[in-house]
Amino acid sequence: MKRFVELFQALDTTTSTNAKVEALVNYFQSVPSADAAWATYFLTGGRIKRFITSRDLQNWAMELTGMPEWLFKDAYHTVGDTAETVALLVGQARSQIKNRQMEDVPLQEWVERQILPLMPLSKPEQGERIKQWWRELDTAECFVLNKIITGAFRVGVSKTLVLRALAQVAQLDPAVVAHRFIGAWQPTAEFFQEALSAAGHTSTAPRPYPFYLAYPLEQELESLGEPQDWLAEWKWDGIRGQMMHQGGEVLIWSRGEELVTAQFPELEELARLLPEGAVLDGEILAWMDNAPLDFAALQKRLGRKKPGPAVMRESPVIFMTYDLLQWNGEDWREHPLHERKTQLALLTAQMNDPRLKFSPVLEFNSWEKLGELREQARAQSVEGLMLKRRDSTYQVGRKKGEWWKWKIDPYTIDAVLLYAQPGSGRRANLYTDYTFALWQGEELVPVAKAYSGLTDSEINRVDNWVRRNTVERFGPVRSVKPELVFEIAFENIAFSKRHKSGVAVRFPRIKRWREDKPYSEADTLDNLKSLIRGNTDSPMA
Repeated sequence: MKRFVELFQALDTTTSTNAKVEALVNYFQSVPSADAAWATYFLTGGRIKRFITSRDLQNWAMELTGMPEWLFKDAYHTVGDTAETVALLVGQARSQIKNRQMEDVPLQEWVERQILPLMPLSKPEQGERIKQWWRELDTAECFVLNKIITGAFRVGVSKTLVLRALAQVAQLDPAVVAHRFIGAWQPTAEFFQEALSAAGHTSTAPRPYPFYLAYPLEQELESLGEPQDWLAEWKWDGIRGQMMHQGGEVLIWSRGEELVTAQFPELEELARLLPEGAVLDGEILAWMDNAPLDFAALQKRLGRKKPGPAVMRESPVIFMTYDLLQWNGEDWREHPLHERKTQLALLTAQMNDPRLKFSPVLEFNSWEKLGELREQARAQSVEGLMLKRRDSTYQVGRKKGEWWKWKIDPYTIDAVLLYAQPGSGRRANLYTDYTFALWQGEELVPVAKAYSGLTDSEINRVDNWVRRNTVERFGPVRSVKPELVFEIAFENIAFSKRHKSGVAVRFPRIKRWREDKPYSEADTLDNLKSLIRGNTDSPMA
């Protein structure tokens, strides 16, 4: 456990990629495979089933320290994180026990023999054991323990870097290691040893391929070279996924490496019609009348173990496929893109199933023509364009150079700051989370929350202004004088019965502070609603 905490601290205190990889390599080379397996699991986003809440930690910390709730909450608002607040506060109780220190226990034993056996216990029994651990662990160990048991462990390192370090330890191709650790896997010594062996896993269980991701296009199109070297297609706004028929199984994986097969029964039926040994990459879209529906329609299908007939009728889905990763059981990722596209087009034509659509390749012979196509994106209900080099292979992770996403400019509105509350982590002492409103007659109606887009200097200025212009307090939230105007950018908008404004915007963020604009000239709610595709006066239209 101490070695894992030391690794956490090393990763958390540097922004250097090389330093992070070096720390990871040193750790994996120095610990048993069982510990390395659990460390890899946590570092790549794996979590144990959540059975202890932040509120539990708070209650037990107050019991241990004798601290009143108001004081704990005040400390929390200063620190900004329950796990860290508890770790700092229980140091007082720990200091009362002289020379008492828990013997270092391997990470695997901590998880399997200490943490997981807590699950069937009552809350009082869980609390007594955890308070005893707090008495014997140091502050950093308490913090990491708190994060693990609440399912909130995360650290500043990407999954790509972790797998790169593992590939370096095993002296294997990073793409090979990435494939072995994708999908559902168990953090055992046996799995870890097989994953880093030259031969790899003996298991034949189907698993997805690591997804290839595009970079945002920020340079001039002309810098990409000749237009004929590139393929263009629409950037669909759905759920990225892989559909496979392999080993007699049909599976649909999300980009988050979660099995979503049961959430989309019609696509499970479709996958059974694929030839054995085929793996398709594409987008799950809510689709009706030969056009994509708003993302809000797709959200109705998410989080349901099995959707009912009414939901399936209201939000039917298709699989828009744009790449072929495996064919006849053979890995096709090294085939050039144009070959993969050709075979994929043949497959979709032969299947002739309305639930499977081939993402069309767009015709253009100049960069100017491509720019004109991008201007049509919003009318097509897509996010923009994808640009892919014709001869590109299917790589792992986000790579620059061969795949680019060229999104359309976002919608923008000028909105008034109405509420502010502290952020978290290093911004826990600053008011950085904001609620913005638009005019509806003489009333300001909240429409969006945003916390990104301002510089550190601007955040400090807004924080100072919020403290001087607070009207009311609601716990950590402050309502402020409606004076500051900000330009808010967002990707999409749809009607919503869950919001007072009647609309929901997607991915709102602050584009700029409109210090030149008085709050009386901010946009209206009617202006916002007019941006909705096919808008009428009635949300039920």
